[in-house]
Parts: sequence; C-alpha cells; structure tokens
Amino acid sequence: MSAAFLIEQGLNGLQFGVMLFLMAAGLTLIFGVMGVINLAHGALYMVGAFACALVAPEAGFWAGLGAGIVAAAGLGALIELSVIRPLYARDHLDQVLATFALILIVSEGARMVSGGRPLWLDMPAALAGSVTLPGGVPYPVYRLALIGAGLGVGLLLWLLIRQTRLGIRIRAGQADREMIDALGVDIARLYTVVFALGAGLAGLAGAMVGALQSVEVGMGEPVLILAFVIIVIGGIGSIRGAFVAALLVGLTDTAGRIFLPALLALAWPPAEATAIGSALASMSIYVLMAAVLAVRPRGLFPAHG
Repeated sequence: MSAAFLIEQGLNGLQFGVMLFLMAAGLTLIFGVMGVINLAHGALYMVGAFACALVAPEAGFWAGLGAGIVAAAGLGALIELSVIRPLYARDHLDQVLATFALILIVSEGARMVSGGRPLWLDMPAALAGSVTLPGGVPYPVYRLALIGAGLGVGLLLWLLIRQTRLGIRIRAGQADREMIDALGVDIARLYTVVFALGAGLAGLAGAMVGALQSVEVGMGEPVLILAFVIIVIGGIGSIRGAFVAALLVGLTDTAGRIFLPALLALAWPPAEATAIGSALASMSIYVLMAAVLAVRPRGLFPAHG
C-alpha cells in the first residue's frame, strides 16, 4: 500500500472521528451533568440531517445547516421540558424506556415528512471538488472542511466549558448538583440549556454528514451505539475524553475496514477474506473498548477524579 493511500485513509478516519465527537460530546454532557441516559440522541442527529436536507434546496446549504442545528436544539429543549424533567427522580430504566419511545415517535414523524424515501443533500459549491495534498494525494475539500469544522467546534466547546460562567456551572453540576442548587443556580434552566446544547451538537453532526450519505429514517441509531462506546472509552462526562476516544474509534474503524480484509486475503480466498475482515472490523472498536476498560475501568479521562 502506498503512502498516499495511507494518508487518505488516515484522513478518512480523522473525519469520521471528529463527526463522532460532535455526537458523543453532547451525549456525555447530558449524562455527565444530568445523569440521564438519552437513547433519543440518535433521533436528534437524524432531525438535524432532515432539517438541513429540507431547507437547503430552497435556501442554500448554510441556511440548511443552521436549520439543522436549530431544529435539533429546539426539539431537545422541548424533550427535556416535557419528557425528561419528570424523570429526574426516577431510575435509569424509566429514562431508557421513555427515550426509546421518543426514537419511535421521531422516526415515524420523519417517515411522514419524507414519505419513507431517502433524501439527498448537495454539498455547497464552494466545498465541492478536491485538493492535492502534500505527496500528491487528492482529497475532497468537503471532508477536509468537516475535519476543520469538527476541530473548531471542539475547541469552542472546550473554551465554553473552561472559560465561561455557563461552563463553570456545567462543571459544578457534574461535581455536585445539590450544592449548586443550594447556591441559587437555576438548576432546571441549566439542565434545559445543557440538553439543548447536546442536541444542537448532534444536529450539527447530522446536517454535515447528510451531504456524504443519504438522509433516511433510522440513520442515527448506528451512530448512537458508537457514541456510547466513545463516552465509555473516554470517561463519562469528559469532553477531552470524548474527543480522544472519538479519534481512536474513527481511526480504528477505518483501519480495520481497510487492512483486515487485505491481511486475511493472504490466507483465504478474496470473498471469504472480505466477509470475515468486515465482521472483524465491526468488532474492533469493542475490542478497543474492552482493552481500555481493562486498564482504566472508568475510561481514559473520567470527569470525576
């Protein structure tokens, strides 16, 4: 395999990782601050993609991107106010059942809007085409833009958590919810803001990925599973952990899908090697999770301690 091919696949893994980070960052914030297991997070990712795909043909991609963020954040705030808030005092099973029901409701709503057909989203003209990277590697401009956008959002999120009053309240909420409530912080409003922020990040990821794949009902569930793997690897409630773990998962998944079939082809016929290699590649991220937890049971960068 040439160096150009390795660079291309490394960038693909990085792009996949930063998109997973946007999904996982919101999920780890919600669980770390609010203690809520939100299975509907994947549905919010789908809402962002659908909103972008519906608005972009009429108003342009950038307006669609904004619509995806606003739609997901708004729906997230509505879900927190109407469904999640009565469940704070209940155990996680009730939260799981309620948010699983939301998956079905949102999915059926999206099916009614789209008629069950996949939608297609054109990438902006300014980001179409490819550029030649050092070493003569042609690479799509849009994928490079996704990498830059993901890294930029990650930096802004880190600054929000570390340098702003809201960030101080979020970190305090992770450490001791009862204490900040006693100090006069409106904990109910804080929870709504955190949930909407997490939902908006999921919507942003869905809207940006919508230009690379079809926008369809159920597109958020596979990504949701990977997001849970990421927050377990990185440490629940840790933005830094989510970022590092997302890059590890993205690179591991990409490397497994590229290299495992090629290695197995040395011993098996190509068809069997491809089938076995693809199955092993799907397992690789869970092997990674098991290896990390064997060494650090609370994840790489746990938020508490």
